[in-house]
Order: sequence, then structure tokens, then C-alpha cells
Amino acid sequence: MELTLTCIQPSYLPWKGYFHLIRRADIFVFHNDLQYTKQDWRNRNKIKCANGTIWLTVPVMYTHVHQRINEIRIDNTKKWRQAHWNKLRENYRQAPFWQDYAPFFERAFTKPWEKLEDLDIFFTKRICELLDIRTEMICSSELDLKGHKTERLIDLCQKIGATRYISGPTAKAYLEEEKFISAGISLEYMVYDYPEYPQLWGDFVHEVSIVDMLFNLGQRTGEHIWGT
Repeated sequence: MELTLTCIQPSYLPWKGYFHLIRRADIFVFHNDLQYTKQDWRNRNKIKCANGTIWLTVPVMYTHVHQRINEIRIDNTKKWRQAHWNKLRENYRQAPFWQDYAPFFERAFTKPWEKLEDLDIFFTKRICELLDIRTEMICSSELDLKGHKTERLIDLCQKIGATRYISGPTAKAYLEEEKFISAGISLEYMVYDYPEYPQLWGDFVHEVSIVDMLFNLGQRTGEHIWGT
């Protein structure tokens, strides 16, 4: 029996392709013990607004270059939670399904988040529930993985017992496919090709957080990403 696995770093309110990748796998791994990268998707994402897009950025206490994602703490001296909620309300309260999801986000932003990975994983899991995604989820920090890049992913697949690995397309630049073949693991790359949908605020933008689809499409969000 084929077991499909995929793996991505925890990300803040990810875009639709992130959830599509999760849905296609039997097991999804939050790659939470990799080195944290600044100015990346780990602690920020975009939403639509009247002037285009804006970033929602979670302030973090980044102290040294070798910090891992699961070591990053949130800087709660900044009033980011109220600011993010205010930006969602300001820019999506006119969306057709604002009332359906606003209470969930409002409650989430009242929680006293301390670690970035906890915040990211919470939102990802809850949004998966909203999209009826039932993929099993674990964290890479539970697995004592060895090696780097290709070797690390093969070790991950072997420890899980996966025979098929699905990767995001940008990994083509560094993954060594022949090593997957030698290990008896098939490798597939996602193709992100999505139709447009009714969206507030001018010209259509694909590269925004999944919240944009939830507020604009409601229960049709999943259908619009991966079809019926």
C-alpha cells in the first residue's frame, strides 16, 4: 500500500497551495526543527486591501542565525494580535462570508501566544478542519532526523514508512531525485495552477493568505482549490 508524505515549515496563515499540498498527503510533517529564516513565511503573510496587498507580520524575538523554528518566541511587547484582527476586520468585513469565520479569528487573536510554531500550527490545523482536510499531522522534531536536504527527507520518509513524497515546486533546485529512486521512494512536484475567484479590492492576486478565500468563498473554498 502506497503511503504519501509531504513536509513544509510551519507558516503563518498560509496560502491555498499549502493546504492543497496537505490534502494530497496521507501524512503531513511540520518541518519545525529547521533553521528559522527571517523575512519569510514563517511569521508573516499577505492579505488584500484597498491599495493592493499588505503584510501581517508576527513580531519575534530572533537572537541568532542558528535558531530553529521551534525555538522562536513571539515578541508580545508589540500589540500585534489586536493589529492583525483589526486589519482583517477592516479589509474583509464586506466580504460575503465574513460573519461565518470572523468569530473564530477574533477568538484566536485573544489567546496568549508565546511560541511562533504553536501559533502557526494552531491556525493550520483549525483551517484544515474548516476545509475538511483529514490528513494526519506530526512535527519533524519528534523524529530525530539525520542529514540535510535530500538525505533528511529520505530519512523522514523511511522513518514514517512513506513510499511517495510530494514536494513544492521550488525544491526542484536542490532535491536529488536519483537518491529518492535508490531509496524506493517516488518523488512528485506540486503544480500550483488555480482559477481566479471573486475577490475584494481591485485586480486579482493569487499570492495571499487562505483567509482571503475563506471570507470570499466560504464553504466553496476547498472546491475552488482542488475541485469536487
